[in-house]
Parts: sequence; C-alpha cells; structure tokens
Amino acid sequence: MKFTNLLFDLDGTLTDPALGITRCYHYALAALGRDAPPTDTLLRLIGPPMRQGFRELLDTDDPALVERAVSLYRERYAHEGLFENEVYPGVEAMLADLRAGGFRLFVATSKLARFVAPILEHFRLAEFFSALYGSAPDSSLDDKADLLAHLVAAERLDPAATLMIGDREHDVFAARHNHITTLGVTYGYGTRSELVAAGADFIRDTPAEVAALALNSA
Repeated sequence: MKFTNLLFDLDGTLTDPALGITRCYHYALAALGRDAPPTDTLLRLIGPPMRQGFRELLDTDDPALVERAVSLYRERYAHEGLFENEVYPGVEAMLADLRAGGFRLFVATSKLARFVAPILEHFRLAEFFSALYGSAPDSSLDDKADLLAHLVAAERLDPAATLMIGDREHDVFAARHNHITTLGVTYGYGTRSELVAAGADFIRDTPAEVAALALNSA
C-alpha cells in the first residue's frame, strides 16, 4: 500500500494541549457559574468537537448555552490557551523525515481553523505542511468526516493514496467514512482499545514508528 498524502490530527498527535484546553474549559464553566469536573473528564474531551464536549459538561441541548460556552472558551484560548501546549518528543524529527521522503503533509483538526497556523508557527512546525485545515466558526465542519471530505476535495487528493494519523476514534471514523486508511497513535489521548474498537488499520506507539510505517509504504 503506497501513500503519498499524510493527514495529521493536531491535539494529541502533534502537540499535547492538555494545559491550555483544561484551563479554557475551567474558564468557560466558571463564567457560566458551573463547577468543572475532574481533570480526567476534561482530558477525555481532547479530540472530539468542542460543542459536543460542552453539551456533555453542561448536560444540555440548548444551542444558545452551548454557543455561549464555546465563545467563553475561545475568549481565553485566543490569548493564552493556544500556546499552553507542547510538541510531543519525536514529532519534529518525524515530520522532517516524512517531508524529506516526498510526502505531502496536511493538518486536519477539529480545532478552529484560525488557531491552527499560529500554533504550528509558534512551535516551528508549519514549514512541514502543504496546508492546514480546521473547523469553521459556524460549526459547519465540526464533523471530522465533513472536514476530511472538504480537505480531499480542495486538495484533489486520491483517498486510496492518503493516510490519516490521529489519536482518537473520531479520526478513525472520519477517515473510514472517506475511504482513507487510518493510523492510530497511542501516545496521545486515545487508548489502544479505543483505536482497535474504532477499526484503525494500523496502530503505532511513537512518532518514529509512524514515520517508519509511512516511509516503508513509499
């Protein structure tokens, strides 16, 4: 199986955003007069769309309340949270090896698109990617399957030559929906059992192993 296009999730795959994301959830919930749940609960929300997370945390289907929570979260995230983050060990070397190997690299994240470039530029990773894709403010690309479909169409990618790399079941489901091969990583926030149950085609434990799989496919 030969891949030429590699799609990377951001949170939990390229960077560890736990500090910024949990603080922003705390900020939003406090502003709404709600208590924050245990940290483990908030960490479980890293990866899925944020609106889904707030519906769960607030136990509501009220779209106005969810949008208010999202707005509060982004209020802090835009100025502080996005850089309360760190690159996973081995990620920069992985990206350098893959780019040198001739692959086209893309970011496909549920994070709001306007935050993606500043994060990757701050951590000096932007240079490795051909393009960066994230969700839209109006929630139209919150479903990652829709985001991947948009990316594939915009970049005119062949799904059969494309590999999606991410740490959560949502990455796997979205890629499978678009007939894209999946590689789940266990160093992020999804467990091996979650990735197996989702049907990931491959599972790897380190960025170096991700690079090796892709390079061996070329």
